[in-house]
Amino acid sequence: MDLQLPDAVYAEITELCKNGELLAKNHEYLSAKQKYTSALRLVPEKHQDWEAATWIYVAIGDMNLKLDDREKAFKCFINAVQCPKGLGNPYIHLRLGQLYFEQNYFEKSIDELTRAYMGGGLDIFMEDDPKYLEFLESRINI
Repeated sequence: MDLQLPDAVYAEITELCKNGELLAKNHEYLSAKQKYTSALRLVPEKHQDWEAATWIYVAIGDMNLKLDDREKAFKCFINAVQCPKGLGNPYIHLRLGQLYFEQNYFEKSIDELTRAYMGGGLDIFMEDDPKYLEFLESRINI
């Protein structure tokens, strides 16, 4: 069952996220994260029931990565994968795979990176450090 946010709430969330995107493009990651966090606060309780929470958690996770806070980023992507359309999302699996890799959880990393590859192909790896793709290639046949 897809839950729908009230139009006014959805519009406010969308506006906050657009502002967050603009700030992120200007490398103002902390301010962007604050906008995304404000948007997440507008999502009703039980975030895992709302699709909006999926992409907001991804945005906050990305800002945490830019701010070099891997622990908070990891929590965001774990939350995102539990929200609607999170499981199976190649981007979310890519980020989880990278974060597991950085924590030396290589088996979990392989699982997540493989999911990213299966859903997004090689292209999904092209904007990030090549070490993740090299690691995956050393473990599975691509």
